[in-house]
Amino acid sequence: MAKLVGGFRVPRQMLKAQEYQGHLSIHDDKMAEDLGFSGAPIEGPTHFSQFVPLLHQTFGNAWFERGCMSAHYQNMVVEGEEVGVFVDVSEQDLLGGHPVIAEISAAKRDGTPVLTGTASLGPDYGHTEITKRLERLRPTEKLVILSDLVVGQKGACDPVPVTMTFDQIMGPLYPFSLKSKLDVITENHPFYQGNDNPWGRPIIPIEMISVLTQYTSENSGFRGRGPAVGLFAGQEIKLMKGPLFVDHPYVITREIIALSESRRTESNWVKTRVFDATTDELVAEAILNSATLKDSYANYADDAAALGKRLL
Repeated sequence: MAKLVGGFRVPRQMLKAQEYQGHLSIHDDKMAEDLGFSGAPIEGPTHFSQFVPLLHQTFGNAWFERGCMSAHYQNMVVEGEEVGVFVDVSEQDLLGGHPVIAEISAAKRDGTPVLTGTASLGPDYGHTEITKRLERLRPTEKLVILSDLVVGQKGACDPVPVTMTFDQIMGPLYPFSLKSKLDVITENHPFYQGNDNPWGRPIIPIEMISVLTQYTSENSGFRGRGPAVGLFAGQEIKLMKGPLFVDHPYVITREIIALSESRRTESNWVKTRVFDATTDELVAEAILNSATLKDSYANYADDAAALGKRLL
């Protein structure tokens, strides 16, 4: 087994001013503390950038065209904490001597796990972390916060045109620009800012593909009861015909593919498809497990009783 180790980095918090369903999100220090967390967490896909040098080394330039990162977020990271990343490729994951899937993980300096998952190369991508977790989901009894949502529900405003320029502020969910992200990104890459790459255009970093797919998501109609606070519990970003380019028009559609719950959360699993607006080709997909904290919804117990739900 080949194991690659990335150096420790200190990811930056860029969502302190994020607004979520009309109120500050869990990325605000006070909101996080009110919910019992030590501080405002850094958003999960921020950690994806740390893997890119190792995955580029593992898969070559094809990683930027057909790569897939699939992760389950385990523990939150607050600004100031160091995070290291690891990539493992076993012999059985080699095809013709070339890797097709790898296990990935991230951990804090003290060993606390941050995420676990897979990185793979298409067109087959292998058995990804999110695929495995979707297969293990059990039917939900009754949901409370997400009671008005159904599997198969499509985005209310689909299809949605989206573009990411260097200077564009990406809305209340992402009150920053690609340029400001690149100023503090944990691992920069020359492919992100110039034309000196195999595609002749600057490409969007994989962590910012998450931002692109979440842009205007507040208008999707996938609203639960609230106010309540959500966080990312798991995520997959898959490129079919990448890379995605800066200042290029795309169109996205959204669909709820699963609903689930744990003792502390209710989860909405949404698949977002990204199409090239100039060719209509499907170029990328993203799956997001957005988990809403039951304790953050003041009427949870009363609404559960009214719905006849047995509390976990």
